[in-house]
Amino acid sequence: MAMKRLLYLGNGRQLQSVAKLDERFESWGLGVDRYWAYDGQFPDGLDGFDGIFLSGSPHGAYEEIDWIEREHDLIRDAAEKDIPMLGICFGHQILASALCGKEQVFRRDTCEIGYADLEVTEAAKDDPLAQDWGETVHMFVWHNDEVRAAHPDMVVLALSDDCPNHVWRHRGHRAWGIQGHPEVTRAQAPVWFEQNRERMTKDGGDVDAFIAAADPALEAKSMLTRFAELVKRG
Repeated sequence: MAMKRLLYLGNGRQLQSVAKLDERFESWGLGVDRYWAYDGQFPDGLDGFDGIFLSGSPHGAYEEIDWIEREHDLIRDAAEKDIPMLGICFGHQILASALCGKEQVFRRDTCEIGYADLEVTEAAKDDPLAQDWGETVHMFVWHNDEVRAAHPDMVVLALSDDCPNHVWRHRGHRAWGIQGHPEVTRAQAPVWFEQNRERMTKDGGDVDAFIAAADPALEAKSMLTRFAELVKRG
């Protein structure tokens, strides 16, 4: 059987983040085609791709930038082709913007930052990706933008007291968004925190406390491995 192919769209200032999630997708048995969307790199089409991952970005999904508009179009094309998609942080937001409307993403008045135990909804119990979670799921969150929770095509899977839509899936398409950062491992977390110390501090975070509390977030990571399995099954 031919190896399933994952389109990895890098939306950050570098193609590969500290989490090196593209390499982990390969270790889980997927062929990964990397495109640096932030730099304007996109595939000519979606033929041959069995899944799509959308990474984080320093930009907002609502910004009128050429590559962000192109990514909106790609997401809508993938949804029509029933290609499963998973987005983290900005990826979570641009999925909502493309599939549910640009008004679904907005700039918050304050930043939510730190490790959080997110409340898991009833809908997660039979969700293909979130079904392993208990009543709460622990992960690091850091966001100034937010996705609204009331759209009829959104099924919220996890939330916090400060954000009613941390994890969601689309009601009609195989698309999932995660606002937080389950992809960062315990070993990678201190490196990531130090790299972003100035920004995190500006956003009200205590970086030294974050480093001390670095957590593997294994339960949250099950959503990533389940996505890889879903893509492999076709």
